[in-house]
Amino acid sequence: MAITQVTVASPASEIIFQDTAMGGTADGIKASSAVVYYVQVDNTLNGAASYVKLYNLASGSVTVGTTVPDQVLLVAANKVQTYVFSTAASSGMTFGTALSAACTTAGGTAGNTSPSSSVVVTVVYV
Repeated sequence: MAITQVTVASPASEIIFQDTAMGGTADGIKASSAVVYYVQVDNTLNGAASYVKLYNLASGSVTVGTTVPDQVLLVAANKVQTYVFSTAASSGMTFGTALSAACTTAGGTAGNTSPSSSVVVTVVYV
């Protein structure tokens, strides 16, 4: 697993977070309030669907498989899926406490099994 975070100064100081092998343990993306604009999930190495679970909690407060996620993003087998949360009517998806994420083989709350191959997850937020 490799995690990187880069701040893009212009136009709005967005931060690009990327985990090249997100799995069933929660990644702490931001320890305070965050607004998510974009999530891209590369599930091309897996022959089964994967689920990215986003939590409005710090990673230390998340027990994947027990803690209810605030958002679950389905990505089909062998696909790259992009989710954009910023439109003319909306300015992103707000996580008021913190932002954490995990990737599992089951949607909903249950399930903490990591996908069999690497899933690359990129999150753009402020």
